[in-house]
Amino acid sequence: MGSQVPLEPRGRDSGPMFSGVAPEIIEDTLIHLATENEQYLSELPEQAGYFKETRIVEFVFLLSEKWRLDQSTRYHAVELLERFMIKQVEQMCDNSRNTKGRDQGQRSSWSSVRDQIANTFVLRLVSCVQLASKLSLHYSRVTNDTALKFLQSLKYSYTKQELLESELAVLNTLHFHINVSTPLAYVELLLEVLGYNGCLLPAKPLHQLCVELLDFCYLTRETIYDTLLKIAIENSTPSKLQIAKFLTVKEDFMLLAVGVISTGVFILSPDHWEQVVEHLNCITGITPQSILEFSYAVVRRIVGSTTPEQQHRNSVPRLRVPVSARS
Repeated sequence: MGSQVPLEPRGRDSGPMFSGVAPEIIEDTLIHLATENEQYLSELPEQAGYFKETRIVEFVFLLSEKWRLDQSTRYHAVELLERFMIKQVEQMCDNSRNTKGRDQGQRSSWSSVRDQIANTFVLRLVSCVQLASKLSLHYSRVTNDTALKFLQSLKYSYTKQELLESELAVLNTLHFHINVSTPLAYVELLLEVLGYNGCLLPAKPLHQLCVELLDFCYLTRETIYDTLLKIAIENSTPSKLQIAKFLTVKEDFMLLAVGVISTGVFILSPDHWEQVVEHLNCITGITPQSILEFSYAVVRRIVGSTTPEQQHRNSVPRLRVPVSARS
């Protein structure tokens, strides 16, 4: 993370405010989230993102909406499910290789694992949503009766005991480390910092738009990051190695939060966009060009641009990086 922007006292005429959190707490939280993000990226498994495909994310979002869960809970559930499933697949593959001889090969091993995953996937997804709801302090939790009723509506015949065992399986697999930060936490913290640093932004409308954009980024993840990758390498056909190396970009919560805020400001308050990009660069160390490219990828997906995939990194249309930010 780059040099920190001092958190200045709020002026009386600084416009809409965010909240009354002390600047020392904001700075400590910002450092904590940045450190957590860097640590996660340094230990990133090869399968990261595999369980964030659109159908899965949409299922979690719709279920969270059905149960009237808060915005943070649905992102938390997606991240819990992703981390749990990756660890479960690793464990299943290891067990399968240990119990079956080498002669049967990896194909048979993966087939067995895939069947086990498919048979319990919806149950595990529901358990992740339940666990995420229990970590939300201001909203009602999803009870076992509610979860069972939903599963029964899908023609599953799980018992309450099986539901409890599923929840415990998720907890054990993740070693009870389930209180993970979500991209929304990064977005809200960065909005807080921008407010303290004097950015005159419409707080509530911008927050709401950022949440909608974050939903959009989750649901159109592959398209957005595919565009971003092609911009970065200046080529419409990335190699397997380039795709593999780009995984840390796809899983970077700080970049996602910065990109969402930049896009939100560009849409809602374009006159402040250059100022916000400069601030975000100083706060996070993410370059103005990277912020620009992310915003372009999101806006391009929103408007359904039909322009060629290959773009030069200094010639992205409609979004202009200020001269002062390039230096």
